[in-house]
Amino acid sequence: MKITGTTRVFMILGDPVAQVRAPEVYNHLFERHGVDAVVVPMKVPAADLAGFVRHTLKAQNVGGLWITIPHKGALVGLVDRCDPLASIAGAVNAVRRNEDGSTDGALFDGVGFVKGLEHFGFALAGKRVLVLGAGGGGHAVAAALLQRGAGFVAVHNRSLDRAEALVSRLKDSAGPRAGVAENADPSGYDLIVNCTSQGLKPGDPLPVDVSRIPAGSTLVDIIMSREPTPLLKACAERGIAAHPGFEMLVQQVPEYLRFFGMPQMAQILQQDLSEVRELLAPR
Repeated sequence: MKITGTTRVFMILGDPVAQVRAPEVYNHLFERHGVDAVVVPMKVPAADLAGFVRHTLKAQNVGGLWITIPHKGALVGLVDRCDPLASIAGAVNAVRRNEDGSTDGALFDGVGFVKGLEHFGFALAGKRVLVLGAGGGGHAVAAALLQRGAGFVAVHNRSLDRAEALVSRLKDSAGPRAGVAENADPSGYDLIVNCTSQGLKPGDPLPVDVSRIPAGSTLVDIIMSREPTPLLKACAERGIAAHPGFEMLVQQVPEYLRFFGMPQMAQILQQDLSEVRELLAPR
């Protein structure tokens, strides 16, 4: 990769960053498509985040930041403007430095999820959705589902107050199309989305009773895992259409590129994302 004095610099901020895939993915794409840019990982502790962001974005050849754990929530208060989904979810995973030095924050997790549904052939408009988990993933997914036309989104969380807090934020824009599910019963829903961490560790209980998922419904488990999660396996045994969260990562790539001022490259990749899937495939 050739880096010169004209190269546009992007950084991915996290702590840790050893696990991040963005540099290898985007640097490959930049080189292949002739874009003079580079993505560099930066391990920044939470205590130093505000100062790092403030000073780094003063550099005029810095195009912006990718944001990963645990900084997505903190960045909301460090940018000048946030898009609607980031404001509702209270999290940012991309920050753009504009020519005048101002900054815009965006959140593409939920957008990637909904585009993944389209890739799976699931028509979202008017559907009833149960979102399990009111953490960061649940916030992003629920907000995007409502923005993209879901008929009703119910949020369930083991701590009911967290679900109520999320639904309160969702109702500001979605009104009665958002509500709290007091239990995880999936009956009556067209789509069930697992945004909990249940399934990451051996012996975790399933977050939902698969036997009660209606025939014809669809489930998506956003846990990123090389092997199918226990929830996905249980759905397969019952013949329930079920998909992993991998596609939401793939579908975010064109969104990042468009946000950072590379619309032509974004359009080319959106037409055929097979290269991106190969680059992001679990190893």
